[in-house]
Amino acid sequence: MSEGFTRETPAWTRAHAEGLHRDDSNVAPIIYPPDERLDEDLHIWDTWLLRNRDGSIAEIDGRRVIFALTSPSDLLPGKRHDVATIRYFYSTDGENWTTGGRIFDDGTLGQRQWAGSAMYDPDGDDGEVYFYYTAAGEDGADELTYTQRIALATGGTVHTDDSELRIDGPWDHRVILTPDGDWYEREDQSRGMIYTFRDPWFYEDPQSGETYLLFEANTPVPEGTGACDDPVWEEFNGSIGIAHSPTGDPTEFELRPPLLDAVCVNQELERPHLVVRDGTYYLFISSHVHTFAPGLEGYDALYGFVADDLRGDYEPLNGHGLVLTNPENAPFQSYSWLVYDHGDELLVTSFFNYFDYNRPSLDDVSLLPPEEQMRRFGGTLAPTVRIGVDGTETDIVGTLDHGHLPLRREALPESWWDGAARDGDDGGY
Repeated sequence: MSEGFTRETPAWTRAHAEGLHRDDSNVAPIIYPPDERLDEDLHIWDTWLLRNRDGSIAEIDGRRVIFALTSPSDLLPGKRHDVATIRYFYSTDGENWTTGGRIFDDGTLGQRQWAGSAMYDPDGDDGEVYFYYTAAGEDGADELTYTQRIALATGGTVHTDDSELRIDGPWDHRVILTPDGDWYEREDQSRGMIYTFRDPWFYEDPQSGETYLLFEANTPVPEGTGACDDPVWEEFNGSIGIAHSPTGDPTEFELRPPLLDAVCVNQELERPHLVVRDGTYYLFISSHVHTFAPGLEGYDALYGFVADDLRGDYEPLNGHGLVLTNPENAPFQSYSWLVYDHGDELLVTSFFNYFDYNRPSLDDVSLLPPEEQMRRFGGTLAPTVRIGVDGTETDIVGTLDHGHLPLRREALPESWWDGAARDGDDGGY
C-alpha cells in the first residue's frame, strides 16, 4: 500500500456520505438572473477575495478586491476552462463592482490559469500582492493538456486614486509545488476520471502563527491494495493537501501529509479553505454529483468538516458533510462556493452556473442548441448565502443579492438578522 494512503489521515468515509440528503437546512432558493451581470462582456466563475495575511478581507483606501476566472461572454460556456484568464474587480460597498482588468499581461505559467488565492501585504513596497494560482497545462504544448502545478506570482502592487484601483506588475512567476507521488498523486499515477493538483489557498494559522498553503489533490492508491471494499471505488481518491512554510516566508513551502482524504468516496475536493471561529476549525470544499463513487448519491454542493485544531481529526458537518446545495429542480444553478466569517454567521459566495436546467448531468448541456447553452448559463456572481453555524451543525438563514460581499464590520439591515429572508423576504433571489 502506498505510504500516501493511510487511515491515520482523517477521512470522509462512505458511512458519512451515505447520510447525504437535501433538507430545509441546506437547500438554497431558486436563483433568477439579475437585471445586469457584473460584466456583460465576460463569463465569470470561480471567485476569491483579496485577503490580508491573517485571512481578513483586505480593504485598500476604502475598496475591496475580488478575483475570478473569466472568458469572453460570446464563447460557449463549456469551452471557458480551456481559455481561462484571471481578472480582478473592485468595490467600495461590496455590492457594485468595477472591472479592473486582467491580473497578468504575460509571463504566466501553463497554457491557462485556474483558481487560487491572493494575499495582500501592506508593509511591502507600495502594498505587495502574493498571487497563488494553478498553472494548468504544459507550457508550449501544441495540444491542450491537463498537467497541474501550483504557481506563485510576486512583484505586483496595488495603486489607488480618487477614481480607480489598479494592480500592476511586473510579476515574477514560478512553480512552488508539484505532487510527490507519495502523499499526492502524480498525473502518471492517476486512474480516476479527473486528475487534480490545484487550487492553492494561503493560510496563516491563528493558533500557531505558522504559514501554510491548502490545495486540492488525490491520494495515491495503487491497484490491488484493497483500500476499498470494491476495487472500482479506489479510483475515487480525492484529498485536501497542505504545505508548510518552515520560516513563514510566503514564497517557500514544503509538502506535508493531507489534512483529509475521501478515498472510496469522492474524486474531487475542490477549492479547500478554512474558517476559524472561537478555536474551532471549519474546513470547506466544493464537489460535484458525478465525482462521487458508485453507490453514493451526492450533489453539486458545498461540503464542510470540523476539528479542534488545524491537524485535528476532521469530522463532517451535520454528520454527513453537506452544508449548502442547489434545489432538486435546479441542481446546477450555482457552484464553486467560498465561505468567509461575518461575525454571527458565515457568508458564502459562488457563481451563477446553469439555470432553467434540471437534467441529471451537466454533460447533457452539450446536447442543447448553442443559443440555449448561452441563455441558460448565468456567468456572473450568484446571490450570497448566509449560513448559521452552531458547533457541528449548520443552517441556511437567509440570502443577500447577487455578488453582495459585505465586510464583517458592516451593518446589515435588521431584517437580515431576524431570519426575514427565510420567512419570506426574497433576499435578492
